[in-house]
Amino acid sequence: MTAGKMSGLGDNFYIGGYDLSGDVSALTQISGGPAALDVTGIKQSANSRIGGLRDGDMQFTTFFEHAATGQGTEHNALSGLPRSDTIASYFRGTTLLNPCASCNGLQLNYDPTRDAAGNLTMAVEVQADSFGLEWGVQLTAGLRADTTATTGAFVDDNGAASSFGAQAYVQLIAFTGTSVTVDINHATTSGGTYTTLMSTTAMTAIGAQRLSVSNATTVDRYLEVTTAGTFTVATFAVHWTRNALAGQVF
Repeated sequence: MTAGKMSGLGDNFYIGGYDLSGDVSALTQISGGPAALDVTGIKQSANSRIGGLRDGDMQFTTFFEHAATGQGTEHNALSGLPRSDTIASYFRGTTLLNPCASCNGLQLNYDPTRDAAGNLTMAVEVQADSFGLEWGVQLTAGLRADTTATTGAFVDDNGAASSFGAQAYVQLIAFTGTSVTVDINHATTSGGTYTTLMSTTAMTAIGAQRLSVSNATTVDRYLEVTTAGTFTVATFAVHWTRNALAGQVF
């Protein structure tokens, strides 16, 4: 059965622990895969290319929004142009197991454009650093808000166990408390015993983390997301990528 075509309405976008879904007007590029290397031999009359290192890129346009403090204000999230890596995550809709893409990389710019009508928009690019761009599925339906340590509902994302490890991205968008840890647990049956597969470090403020296990790790069929710690508000989103092939290297 073939799924119907979809629009991009109702999508979400998070970067470095900020929810910019209400400010991003367009995602102009989400790209990944191996970099194309020119290796044209002297006997050839056209370019020849081979795959190089994994690469990735996200480019987007936001409306200008500024407040003294607070979530959802793109100027607070982007104007600092940090020299360290950030994590950008695109969520296609807000439904469990819907597609999503994340990029651990450097924010390269924050370029304003004002048109004749007075629209002030900012062009931003995040270029992958070390891991390329990864597509996966949502283990939370967009944002999930926990008010105490919580065990989420199980999901079956694959129909079977796999043997090649996995990666995940966690965006903590709102937090009040001492600390929170987000765990991804797995089990062989939906009602079986779940064991921890990966965990964030204890998070004490908004932010984002990339998680991974070895590409030789067996990942069971059923998954659940749990939170632990001392807090009254923890709002977060989880991207999950199960490797389908042996030898996945990051």
